[in-house]
Amino acid sequence: MIRCKNCFASFVTNRLRLQRVFQLRQLCTSNEKSEEQKESEQIKREKSHEQFMKQALILKGSFEYVATKDKGNYLEMIKIFENKDVHRRNHVEFIYAALKNMEEFNVHKDLQVYKALIDVMPKGKFIPQNLFQAEFMHYPKQQQCMIDLLEQMEDNGVMPDYEMEDMLVNIFGRRGHPVRKFWRMMYWMPKFKNLSPWVVPNPPPQDAFELAQLAVERMCSVDVESVINIYNTEDVEDSVDHTWIVSGQSPEQKELLTRHPIKSAVYIEGPFLIWLRDKSINYFILRGDLPSNRQPVYDEDEYDDVSHIDVPLFGFGKPKKNKLIVKPSIHEQSDGIIYAVCCTGMSTKDSLLSWIRLLEKDGNPTIKDLAILFKFKSPADKELVTT
Repeated sequence: MIRCKNCFASFVTNRLRLQRVFQLRQLCTSNEKSEEQKESEQIKREKSHEQFMKQALILKGSFEYVATKDKGNYLEMIKIFENKDVHRRNHVEFIYAALKNMEEFNVHKDLQVYKALIDVMPKGKFIPQNLFQAEFMHYPKQQQCMIDLLEQMEDNGVMPDYEMEDMLVNIFGRRGHPVRKFWRMMYWMPKFKNLSPWVVPNPPPQDAFELAQLAVERMCSVDVESVINIYNTEDVEDSVDHTWIVSGQSPEQKELLTRHPIKSAVYIEGPFLIWLRDKSINYFILRGDLPSNRQPVYDEDEYDDVSHIDVPLFGFGKPKKNKLIVKPSIHEQSDGIIYAVCCTGMSTKDSLLSWIRLLEKDGNPTIKDLAILFKFKSPADKELVTT
């Protein structure tokens, strides 16, 4: 018994000695590492950090550092992300970064680019397997990302096609919320695409002169007899600004201007803003006050007087007195009479003065006897008086 105990004790002591020797050897070998190994480890760490930074740039800042921002480079960035990783990690963050920079690359109205972004999503993984997953938005982050992409398409007026439906069904299934959003877009967007009676090219023209013609034609379409005239300020003597003027006026407006009282002033108001798709342009109007005989007439009955209450019998009440009044034209609004409308190339006071002189030569001789007041829209809201 004693011999067995001694053998066990010697075995334990020898085991401890061997462990200490092994630890000392390991410590010595770690201290005896060469400088080349340390440099190689440092290089590996730097490479891993550089690779991490490249991935971060691809996700967030890669689009900002592209020198030439066009459609080709935009699609190339998408291909780089797709080939970077088989599992396509951080695809949601990449799609949001791509959506944010679409306008800078001028691809925010390109259907092909939206399809390329949808194709970034992994296929088949996000399809709900039962009713509860479908209704409680299986993989909500990815589905909301696609819904935001479709919302941006709708805001930019990009109509999807049936190929995009097949792509969304392959990713989220027919019960996915992005597919439901797609179906709603395909129902409503074709109804509103050609609903406007004023056809504007898509994309709209970049030239301000063409935009002015489209804008004046739209505003003057309320009167089919309206005539669109194009003037040049160089035809007016002593004109400072040399630019074009697009003016709209109908024969009825000319007649109303001839009947305008000489003692009453005429106003040039503006600039107002009119939008043609995503382009805007300023316009001005020539307006006069309504005469007293054209003012709206209201009943003088006191509705709060309860001393005489008429109780109708069988739905027949007290007959109201009819009042005769001249039927106003479309140009006679509640805030005044609109005599003409125009867009100028510079929107300056001198170009508007040239417009008045050109209107005088073009069938409005009485305008020379009227006082013209400029009412420009400005924070100070000042009136500039001229004759």
